[in-house]
Amino acid sequence: MRFWLGASFVDTGQFVELAKAAERCGFDTLTLSDHLFYADFATPYPYSRSGRPRWDARTHWPDVWVTIGAMAAVTTSLRFSPNVYIAPARDLFTVAKQVSTAAVLSQDRVTFGVGVGWCKEEFAGTGQDFHTRGRRLDEMLPVLRSLWAGETVTLDGLPALSISPTPAGRIPVYVGGDSEAALRRAARLGDGWIGNRIYTEEQLDPVLDTLRRHLDENGRTGPFDIIAPLAVLPDAGTYRHFAAKGVTGTMAAPWWLATPEEKARYGEGSLELKLATMERFAEEVIAKT
Repeated sequence: MRFWLGASFVDTGQFVELAKAAERCGFDTLTLSDHLFYADFATPYPYSRSGRPRWDARTHWPDVWVTIGAMAAVTTSLRFSPNVYIAPARDLFTVAKQVSTAAVLSQDRVTFGVGVGWCKEEFAGTGQDFHTRGRRLDEMLPVLRSLWAGETVTLDGLPALSISPTPAGRIPVYVGGDSEAALRRAARLGDGWIGNRIYTEEQLDPVLDTLRRHLDENGRTGPFDIIAPLAVLPDAGTYRHFAAKGVTGTMAAPWWLATPEEKARYGEGSLELKLATMERFAEEVIAKT
């Protein structure tokens, strides 16, 4: 079981120190989320009962690739992934160049966590069509792989083209989302899958069944990563149980489980609280799993 540090909602100024600590504590990957702006969204947020986002205008959403570049500069082994990057809200070449550059600067420590997104307003803001986002992502991913491999591609209306720099290694693509379409896309085009909510075992089992069915339908018999945020108390035995189900990684934000004493000592939301709870999680869970 590999542990990903879920760093959504973190103040931008804390990311560099969190990356150093994540590497020191044995986390495999640090992940951060992607949003372009905050507004009074008409589009319902699909992951809350109220349909309202769990954040407000004061919540930081730093640019994913700029932040990964900064964190890569102060680490040597920690990997980075968006959870997830809304690629179809951008044009193909913006995505290709940002991800490729981050992979080169990090020396192949980038995973491309990608999804179709839910927020219609963000697509309107970038001039991309919201309703065709799934089809366009399906079309983008093979072309992105070719460009990142240094190949020359031919696209309608453009001369044969390539990009530079490109990484030495292959950039893994993990598809996010647990809808039927997202699981089908992950099985067909991805190297792995990332869950988009925190799952109980009862919630996760049917998702895994559907994902396995699509993998079988696509003749996928090789390695395939499954990153599932789990609604369980941190315990090495519990994580081993999920590993037996095929879950290869999970996501944790140890400060969410800070004790009242830790909150009182360090201050809720502080960098010090995050570092203290990460170190405790590393000792009590990562080292024993």
